[in-house]
Amino acid sequence: MRLSDLQHKEIVNIVDGKRVGIIIDVIVDEKGSITSLVLEDRRGRKFSREEYNVMWNQIVKIGDDIILIDTRNK
Repeated sequence: MRLSDLQHKEIVNIVDGKRVGIIIDVIVDEKGSITSLVLEDRRGRKFSREEYNVMWNQIVKIGDDIILIDTRNK
């Protein structure tokens, strides 16, 4: 799977069912493994944006159109 494939998926938090954001980048360790996803959240704001990381262990399921995450896992 390529990063461009992941970027087209919607990210949803299973804790509250809300859409979290879109993937703009990934963080990779020295072995080449993905450690976290960098998400961008605009939530209707035209000129401001917020970036935050979702750790790889917070991902519950990667489906065809959606990625489910659990933000209770750290």
